[in-house]
Amino acid sequence: MAGPCERGATVWLTGLPSAGKTTLAFALAERLTAEGHRVEVLDGDEIREFLSKGLGFSREDRHTNVTRIGFVAEKLASNGVKVLAPVIAPYADSRAAVRERHAAEGTTFLEVHVATPVEVCSERDVKGLYAKQAAGELTGLTGVDDPYEAPAAPELLLQTQSRSVAQSAAELHAFLTERGLA
Repeated sequence: MAGPCERGATVWLTGLPSAGKTTLAFALAERLTAEGHRVEVLDGDEIREFLSKGLGFSREDRHTNVTRIGFVAEKLASNGVKVLAPVIAPYADSRAAVRERHAAEGTTFLEVHVATPVEVCSERDVKGLYAKQAAGELTGLTGVDDPYEAPAAPELLLQTQSRSVAQSAAELHAFLTERGLA
């Protein structure tokens, strides 16, 4: 149980499919939990299955999905939870809307760009999306045939391609420590 002074925050991990966002979020969550923090991972895939079921992948539906996740993240963070949100959120205006909601509520929002090149992501291809797109079985893949607007000024830019999960998670932990959140 967190103490009364526990500061919550939303750490939004944006990046291409298979960039390492979810893996990194769960590695960091494990460490933060072991240190006694209240942590919640709002995984984009899980949210789509439960909170945003029925939404497609149009720009409007993606925006709705991102702002729903942002709403839940802000509610948790304002109550002392460290929220890790590994969510593609391909559009800058959607991420800006989430940032603005946090700012309006006085809740910390940190954007982390998991900047893994598309070539590396397609090699990892955790869910087989790049293979399906290459085979013509899938269209609208973010960063391939659908836009991904990389953050212009994220609080942290993580280059994961030549690093282990542990190294990237340690960099993210150090970043949170510098901000008094870990």
